[in-house]
Amino acid sequence: MFFFIAIAILWIIHGYVAWRVIPTLGLLPSKALFGYVLIFLLSILPILPILLRFSGNETRMIDRISLLGYTSLGFFVLSFFTLILKDIFTQALNLFVHLFGSEQDIDESKREFMKKGLTISVLGISGMASTYGFYSSRKGPQVIEQDIFIESLPEQFENFTIAQISDLHVGPTIKRKYIEGVLKKIGHVNPDLIAVTGDLVDGSVKYLSNELQPFKDMVARYGTFFVTGNHEYYSGVDPWLDETDRLGMTNLINENRLISKDGKQIAMAGITDFRAHQIKKSHRSNPRKAIESIDEGMVKIMLAHQPNSIYSVHDVGVDLQLSGHTHGGQFWPFTYPTKLANAYLAGHHDHDGTQIYVNRGTGYWGPPLRIAVPAEITLICLKKKVVL
Repeated sequence: MFFFIAIAILWIIHGYVAWRVIPTLGLLPSKALFGYVLIFLLSILPILPILLRFSGNETRMIDRISLLGYTSLGFFVLSFFTLILKDIFTQALNLFVHLFGSEQDIDESKREFMKKGLTISVLGISGMASTYGFYSSRKGPQVIEQDIFIESLPEQFENFTIAQISDLHVGPTIKRKYIEGVLKKIGHVNPDLIAVTGDLVDGSVKYLSNELQPFKDMVARYGTFFVTGNHEYYSGVDPWLDETDRLGMTNLINENRLISKDGKQIAMAGITDFRAHQIKKSHRSNPRKAIESIDEGMVKIMLAHQPNSIYSVHDVGVDLQLSGHTHGGQFWPFTYPTKLANAYLAGHHDHDGTQIYVNRGTGYWGPPLRIAVPAEITLICLKKKVVL
């Protein structure tokens, strides 16, 4: 079902661009045919590597195909929406001229020249936006500092820092070099604790284990904690939990650990992905189980991949939820449907007394494209809320 839906969307996007662009350019029939065939092949490239990986084929060549396919997809998606906006504007302008303009002869050669020029301009805008988005996605994340005020926070944990990374998506296009850049930035801020809120990988342990070796050097005084995202389940969750354990992370599978500092404690809890049970029934997300052994008055921080977990997390009385999953929409116009599908899109929010921070993604998924939505490492700083 995923394959048929994905290929239908790809054909709509690429087909619309081909239909609106190629006839306008006035190409010879042979060149026009070549253009249609090329765009058809490009429409298949993003989905082909996914099918190959699911069938157990993971190679550097497939990764290169993925990078080409995803990069071209970004260009076609931007072109698709830009052309739609152009067509809406053109139709509105034609309607205005028809209703309020004067009748006059139209020079068809000028009309065709303007249509061709406008189409080329649209492609130029999409090309520049794609180039910028590619650079923005590949340059790596920025550190975003966020203070979180909690009334019941013990004084010993004042200015306690948590570096959160999420949705790194190590796989076909994000490799060891990118990870090393992320870990270097984490090292510069030297957090007390590191939280990894899911979607760390896209691929098998066998193929990607070497790429993740730098994580063995990712050390924080109070530990590194990991919860599963939906992509861990697509990639083989049990082998990956063994691997994250080997890399020195503490896996929180509907469970918690107490963090002690100068005789006081806070709780770091974690739940499995919001929809984990659809792939592994025993991994049904269970916030109540995750905190069942924690004293009621203790500060509770919940790692939960999807923001939509906030409803059940709030019900069990958690102070702060750290999530990812949304990528902040990654680029326009996907910010809009992503916002509709999730309780919160990005940043810090208060959900009826339970605070939530949604990381915009430390990597990216699909097209290497980020426009106005930067990749991030979140540096959470806990502070005691003063009640006046």
